Amino acid sequence: MHIEMKETLKYKVIKDKQQYDSYCEQLERLLSNNSPTDNKDEVELLTVLIEKYDSEINTFEEADPVKLLQSLMQEHHMKAKDLVALLNVSKGYVSDILHYRKGMSKEIIRKLADRFKVNQKAFNRPYELVLPTLKSNSNQLSNRTYALGLSRN
Repeated sequence: MHIEMKETLKYKVIKDKQQYDSYCEQLERLLSNNSPTDNKDEVELLTVLIEKYDSEINTFEEADPVKLLQSLMQEHHMKAKDLVALLNVSKGYVSDILHYRKGMSKEIIRKLADRFKVNQKAFNRPYELVLPTLKSNSNQLSNRTYALGLSRN
């Protein structure tokens, strides 16, 4: 006689925000334990599931790409010089991006999405660039001029 026992999985691929929030809370509980190594496999599995959901679902639609980048840099304890090395670009270019003077190229967007484990859509959206203030002989224009922040590269 063969008895089939069906094992119920404790965790499954995340399908919605409620499940995502639940898994995040569970991961926080596991990490706050005195000995997280006791639950190493569970922590790793939850981390993979959460990161997968983040990269596929969470495009940070409420944040403009530069604010998102600044927030992720702060969260990961990164400075502008770290971006220079990561993106293989000049300090000036990183400064221009962070101060809304230049848009992000497709290559920059790919590198940032890969580094921060987010969907490229998070960085690949229009945002306003600040163009230099125009000056004329008779007066100085104090109005700022704006353009979209997506680069054509």
